[in-house]
Amino acid sequence: MEELTWNYTDNRQYLEKVRKGMPPLIISVAITGGGHGKEVNLNLPETPEEQANQTYEAYKAGASVVHVHARQPDNLSLASSDPKRYREVNSLIREKCSDIIIGNTTGGGPGMTIEQRTALLDIRPEVCSLSLSPIAARVTFKARKPPLTGRPQDIFIDDVVPLGSWKISEDIAKVALERDVKPELEIFNPGDFWQIDNLTTKGLLKKPYFIQFVMGFVSSFFGTPKNLISYMEQLPPDSIVNVAGIGTHQLPMNVLSIIMGTHVRTGLEDNIYYRRRELCTGNAQLVERIARFARDLGREIATPKQARQMLGISEKPRQY
Repeated sequence: MEELTWNYTDNRQYLEKVRKGMPPLIISVAITGGGHGKEVNLNLPETPEEQANQTYEAYKAGASVVHVHARQPDNLSLASSDPKRYREVNSLIREKCSDIIIGNTTGGGPGMTIEQRTALLDIRPEVCSLSLSPIAARVTFKARKPPLTGRPQDIFIDDVVPLGSWKISEDIAKVALERDVKPELEIFNPGDFWQIDNLTTKGLLKKPYFIQFVMGFVSSFFGTPKNLISYMEQLPPDSIVNVAGIGTHQLPMNVLSIIMGTHVRTGLEDNIYYRRRELCTGNAQLVERIARFARDLGREIATPKQARQMLGISEKPRQY
């Protein structure tokens, strides 16, 4: 544990890591999401087969964790709340990627109930996202034009989305603990640290804690180096940190995370562009870039086996 988790803001520990070598970089790929789809980038995977194929390409490029949002089979513009749909996606991914860590959302999509969200843990993914607080969403989901089907007109959401609360986070954490699923704690705001303390005090989380900073979302931290470094100082001991940046914040936050010795989430859920005004060709393109940057900056890429050891997940991949 001492070799894998450390105080990321301790100057002397940092210098020692630079001298001896940073830990291998865990790359998580968020392939799809539960909101936007092919209406904003035709290369975003929606069907189970598309999600499995793009996961395989990202896996070959260096991803050791995949984050899954299944879509409704009769309306691919909407997130699914059906555990059978998630089992289908997970099974296809496992067929292609023998040891990748499979993580499912418990956020799902707009309007999902807590019962629907916890039901997604019944198939026992190896990891699950766990958002700790409500978010003030202000987003537009664009209409889908033929041959796409689903959303006939733009939908503007300007509302508080109850992704998390004290009770919701406890309920999801309890089910995850019962199912032996590792929660990935999604931190949007500083107050979320209170909830982490609550969950750890009540024994609802196992070490090491898997914590993800969501930087640059419309109601989360500003995606700046100052903020990332500041919030690192509030982490509980024994934390493995993942950094996600939304939209234009993805690349700078990812690169800063590589330099700081933490880990990276990339993918089309968070950002549909490769560079300004150039759409991504797929998730593997984003993973390949991060892996290249990491190697150039002196960090190895974690294999799924190494990622499992670092996160405290069974080395035997779960089957679906």
